[in-house]
Amino acid sequence: MAVTRRAVLEQLATASDSDPRETTTVEALAAALEADERTIESHLHRLADCELARIRSDGSVRVTVTGEELLELDEVLIVDPETTNPSE
Repeated sequence: MAVTRRAVLEQLATASDSDPRETTTVEALAAALEADERTIESHLHRLADCELARIRSDGSVRVTVTGEELLELDEVLIVDPETTNPSE
């Protein structure tokens, strides 16, 4: 079964903390989710692009305050991707 980006964010929030800036590793996340490290890295980079995760130069990662707050929401957010043709 493929691991979802949300599952990665949830595990990241469990394994790290934004306020004291506690971090975890890609390896630890991959082991906890029983997933390939490349898949986890890909999801983490996309989460970082949305400012939901921070990736340090030493490879450690942590959830951001925004990521923690997103997980606390009761509602599901759906964001439509941008299209290059507005008539679509």
